[in-house]
Amino acid sequence: MTTLMLRQANRRRVLASLAAGAAVIPFALGPALAQPAAAVTLFNVVGPRDTIVVGLTAAETAALGSGNPVEALARKIAAEGQMTVWQYGVRRGDGGALVMAPTGKVALMAAGIVRIEPYRAAHPVVAPQG
Repeated sequence: MTTLMLRQANRRRVLASLAAGAAVIPFALGPALAQPAAAVTLFNVVGPRDTIVVGLTAAETAALGSGNPVEALARKIAAEGQMTVWQYGVRRGDGGALVMAPTGKVALMAAGIVRIEPYRAAHPVVAPQG
């Protein structure tokens, strides 16, 4: 075989394997994409000295009003000057698996917030009890 023929054969194998992998991706992501809306929305709150992750339940997020949840949270804190929310952290859940769980209530002060960002958890999120 010539060098050109080997390159073409290798190119066909690579393209075939990529096509096969692309066909599997929708099936692998299907369950993750089909999950219902999260019961808790997490936010990364950045202050001048530290960053914390906080969460709002679906009811608390709905109470903020329509639109982007980050903007709604920022408007609420700016209007009222403060807001009490659940702080979240990584913990061991039932069975020893890692989860994002509420660690306690914290007050966010408008004067101490530099930025609010959406936060995407790497672990399952546990809703606060009560």
